[in-house]
Amino acid sequence: MSNYHIKHLEEYYQVYRKSIREPENFWEEVAEEHFMWQKKWEKVLSWDFTKPEVKWFEGAQLNITENCIDRHLATRGNKTAILFEPNDPNEEAQHITYKELSERVNKFANVLKNQGIGKGDRVCIYLPMIPELAISVLACARIGAIHSVVFAGFSSTALSTRINDSECKMVITSDGSFRGAKTIDLKGIVDEALKDTPCVQTVLVAKRIDSIIHMESDRDKWLQPLLDDASSDCKAEVMNAEDPLFILYTSGSTGMPKGMVHTTGGYMVYTAYTFKNVFQYREDDIYWCTADIGWITGHSYIVYGPLANGATTVMFEGVPSYPDFGRFWEIVEKHKINQFYTAPTAIRALAKQGSELVEKYDLSSLKTLGSVGEPINEEAWHWYNDNIGKKKSPIVDTWWQTETGGIMITPIPFVTPTKPTYATLPFIGIQPALMDENGQEIRGNQVDGRLCIKFPWPSMARTIWGNHQRYRDTYFSAFENKYFTGDGALRDEVGYYRITGRVDDVIIVSGHNLGTAPIEDAVNEHPAVAESAIVGFPHDVKGNALYGYVILKDTGESRDHNNLRKEINQIITEHIGPIAKLDKIQFTQGLPKTRSGKIMRRILRKIACNDTTNLGDTSTLLNPEVVQSIIDGTKNSN
Repeated sequence: MSNYHIKHLEEYYQVYRKSIREPENFWEEVAEEHFMWQKKWEKVLSWDFTKPEVKWFEGAQLNITENCIDRHLATRGNKTAILFEPNDPNEEAQHITYKELSERVNKFANVLKNQGIGKGDRVCIYLPMIPELAISVLACARIGAIHSVVFAGFSSTALSTRINDSECKMVITSDGSFRGAKTIDLKGIVDEALKDTPCVQTVLVAKRIDSIIHMESDRDKWLQPLLDDASSDCKAEVMNAEDPLFILYTSGSTGMPKGMVHTTGGYMVYTAYTFKNVFQYREDDIYWCTADIGWITGHSYIVYGPLANGATTVMFEGVPSYPDFGRFWEIVEKHKINQFYTAPTAIRALAKQGSELVEKYDLSSLKTLGSVGEPINEEAWHWYNDNIGKKKSPIVDTWWQTETGGIMITPIPFVTPTKPTYATLPFIGIQPALMDENGQEIRGNQVDGRLCIKFPWPSMARTIWGNHQRYRDTYFSAFENKYFTGDGALRDEVGYYRITGRVDDVIIVSGHNLGTAPIEDAVNEHPAVAESAIVGFPHDVKGNALYGYVILKDTGESRDHNNLRKEINQIITEHIGPIAKLDKIQFTQGLPKTRSGKIMRRILRKIACNDTTNLGDTSTLLNPEVVQSIIDGTKNSN
């Protein structure tokens, strides 16, 4: 069936129309022809957005690892599945074939079983970008355990919150990690987190940096000796299509992070199908996504999507600036990378270094460039297109979310004409709608509104772990019978979409979605702080940076403001992680508030962006005079 691999624009429209008119028939054909099922579904789709409840391939049975590994063994057993490129360029890259991956996943799965992990148990994985991260994810899926990967840049507080929320029985970590010229004590962070996690029974520790670490005798176990003793035969657990595969936490605009639950069958079908088309992957291509598996991009487009297609997927442990800013391009040349998928933040950081470090390397192997995490600005798009793609490799500016599981709006390379800053057209099967303030759909082109999706797609998250009401309130209450993305978008004259940013209090910094409420909570824990408000402002490299307006208690008046700034950022680092630190902190006497006590962040955003010509109507504020004093104080923000 040609539907699986779209090759020109006319075919895109044809396939897209079919996927909208006959969604069930369309996805049934894709699922039937390209995957291994142990039992076929009774019903392709049942859904009700008012509850909300969505089920794909109901009644079907499968194991995702049989689709990602076992079915390739006969024809691709000796092909590289995972190509591991270490942090240190002098350390040799590892080529893990599908056959080796099968053995390593099975051994790891048996270790999990021997440690008392079974179907439905939650396992927290807090590992650097080393092969054990991908292998432990697949080992959980092999036995039906639910993996919850936490990005290894998060603090111990953020880690323990996530472990407790999903009641993980086990944590998998390493003695430490390499990050550029630094080493990070991951095990120390885990030990700190586990002071307050009664659910954790076992910690498995992989060796990476060979440091001396504390091992709790009845809880902590070195991973390697257990793997050495384990059998490399492990029958895949039979899973229902709607059984949970993983939980992945994403920042909320308020309070606790949300544990998004992704299920097995639909997620597999959609991530595999999007991977094949969005990257136009061919059999012998070498594909590299620079994300971390701690984020959804890594789950869907380093592990599951590529492996379900029998691809070679690169895992990179390091950072783009080590040992110098030519590292990405050195890897592209070394491994002859064909598809390269990264974040606008990385592109902007590399563009700032000029093109000398690019010109040193042969990038002629590149066929497709991708961008993910936030909309790519025009300047970065042109630099990427001119210097990296040499105007020959199309840029796929992909829009999607942790909640969506897979890419939703994107060009298809060599199929969709690209346009800088536009994610272009909806992917096959995706039905976007732009809504106005009154909940009405805005028809036609050259319009903008709030971006919703009006029909289910296979990889959408099914709930928030342990809190279905919050899932409903967050995504399905703003607009009737529609999934609300939280983003604004505009549609141009030909129907291309451009994402205009969050409409709630979530700010995208370096591609990471950061809710302002948890950061404000952290800032407010400082004994000298009375109240705070966080907004975003444009930043050359990060896209957005964080600006904090802070009111001090009386005791803080005489204190050294520079020290206070350091202390506040230290608290944020401890509670959330260094990614959430504030670039600017302005101490102020008050914050603009409505009569009901709501902080007018809209005004603070404009001041942070140095756009004070039109602040809108401030007469309705409880304290309009505070606005001018904040404007006057901006020169004292650092």
